[in-house]
Amino acid sequence: MDWMTPLGYLIGLGAVGYVLVRGQSVGLIFNLHAMILVYGGTIGATLLSYPENIIMQAIRSVRVFLFPGNRPGANPIIRELIRLSDKARRQGIESLEEDVRQDRIPLLTNGLRMVLDGLPMEIVRSNLIKEIRFARDRHAQIANVFRSMASYAPIFGLLGTLVGVVQVLVTLTDPKTIGASMAIAMTATFYGIFGANFIFLPIAGKLNVYAQEEVFLAELIIEGVLAIQQHEVPALVMRKLQSFAEAHKRDTVQARPAPPARRAA
Repeated sequence: MDWMTPLGYLIGLGAVGYVLVRGQSVGLIFNLHAMILVYGGTIGATLLSYPENIIMQAIRSVRVFLFPGNRPGANPIIRELIRLSDKARRQGIESLEEDVRQDRIPLLTNGLRMVLDGLPMEIVRSNLIKEIRFARDRHAQIANVFRSMASYAPIFGLLGTLVGVVQVLVTLTDPKTIGASMAIAMTATFYGIFGANFIFLPIAGKLNVYAQEEVFLAELIIEGVLAIQQHEVPALVMRKLQSFAEAHKRDTVQARPAPPARRAA
C-alpha cells in the first residue's frame, strides 16, 4: 500500500473528527436518509453517464488506488533494456525471441516482436505510440468517472438540503418533525462536500498520477526498443535512457506550482 493514502485519510479524518467531537455533533452528523440520497443519487447519475465497461474498470481501479503494489520504476526498466541491447549486440537480434516468450512487460514484448518481424522503425514507433495513446485515453476515462462523481455529490447534497427545507415548510405545524427535516437539510450538504473532496477527487488525482507514470515508462520503453533495433551499443543506450529519465524528472518538478512570493515588508 502507498503509505501516503492511509496517512492522508488519517490526517483528514482526524481533523474532521476532532472538529465534530469538540463541537459535540458526532451523533447529529450521522443521518442515514441523507447518506442514501447523496451517495445513492451520485452512483445512479454516474451509472447513467458511463457504459458498463468503463464503470467496471473504475471499480477495479479503486483497488489500485488503495493497494498499488510494487509499481515498476525507471531504473529496473533501463537495466532490462540495456541487458537486451547487450544480448542483441553479442548474439544477434534473433536471440531476443526467448525474451519475447516470457511476456513480462507487454509493451516491451510487443515492440520486440515487431522488431523481430523486421518491421521498419517508423512503423514500430507508430504502433507503440498508438498503444500509449489508447492507454492514456483509457486512464483518462476512468479518472473522469470519479471527477463526475465529485461533481454530482455536492449537487445531490444541495438537493437533500432543498428536500429538507420543503419538509420543514410542510411540517411547520408539527414541531416534533421539524428536527428530523432540518437534519436532512444540513447533513446532506456535508455528505456531498465530504464525498467530493475526500473520496472522489483524491481517487481521480492519484489515478492520474499513476497514469502519467505509466505513460513515461512506456515512452522510455519505446526509446529502448528503437535503440535495440538500430543496434546501438549498450553504453549509448544507457546514456540515452538515463538522459530521457532525467529530463522527465526535471519536467515533473517544473510542472509543480511555485510557492507564492512573499510580499516585501
